[in-house]
Amino acid sequence: MQDEQDVIFDLAENTGRKLKQQGWLLTSAESCTGGWLGQAITAVAGSSEWYERGFITYSNRAKIEMLHVSSSALQQFGAVSVEVAYEMAAGALKNSPADISVAITGIAGPGGGSKLKPVGTVCFAWALKNGLAIRKKLVFSGDREAVRRQAVVTALQGILELLEEAPVVVV
Repeated sequence: MQDEQDVIFDLAENTGRKLKQQGWLLTSAESCTGGWLGQAITAVAGSSEWYERGFITYSNRAKIEMLHVSSSALQQFGAVSVEVAYEMAAGALKNSPADISVAITGIAGPGGGSKLKPVGTVCFAWALKNGLAIRKKLVFSGDREAVRRQAVVTALQGILELLEEAPVVVV
């Protein structure tokens, strides 16, 4: 059986291969994963050819200042929402020359959950410069590390899915 770290590495490597084929750059905006996605991506040799930058915006203030997430979205929906994840993904694109972005925001635990947003709730958004975007909310089980690991896997899988939907660029 394949080790979990191997799964993440393989997904990151696959992501890089597909991005290079497209000639595209990736940017990421992370909250609950605290840079784990960026670490997974940069574990792949040559990732500087396709990974442009990552934003770690753990606080609401960082989300507002670095990604231009609206304070009204944070107040109305909360930091853990598909609406804020989308604004994070859009902000990452606006603040970089990247072609595609991914954003992750969630409640990894062990505390911080509520009846509406239990521990393990993670919201994602993937966006392309052309405006195509996907938003997703999932509830993962397990401890803090397990939730964060599942979020990284889901983020990478989502990038690959979006690349499948994106028009192919022939160089």
